[in-house]
Amino acid sequence: MFPSMSLAQEIGLALLIVAALAWVVGLGHMLRGSRSDLPEPAAYEGLPVIPAQRTSAAHPMESVELTEAEQQAFAGLIRTIPLR
Repeated sequence: MFPSMSLAQEIGLALLIVAALAWVVGLGHMLRGSRSDLPEPAAYEGLPVIPAQRTSAAHPMESVELTEAEQQAFAGLIRTIPLR
């Protein structure tokens, strides 16, 4: 077929093309199937999809008090970030 390729390379290329086509077909089938399995949008009414954001006072492990030196170091770090 290709004069510059050996038979093994041509077989490998054919297998690669077949695998790529099978992957694309499988991906399309999976995506199309997942859309049909979704319940109607009305089924989600009244249910929070994204949970409410907790405040820092919600749990003591979620906030840390910084020392003055740490606050200054952080401020210096922020100043070094280039703005685009």
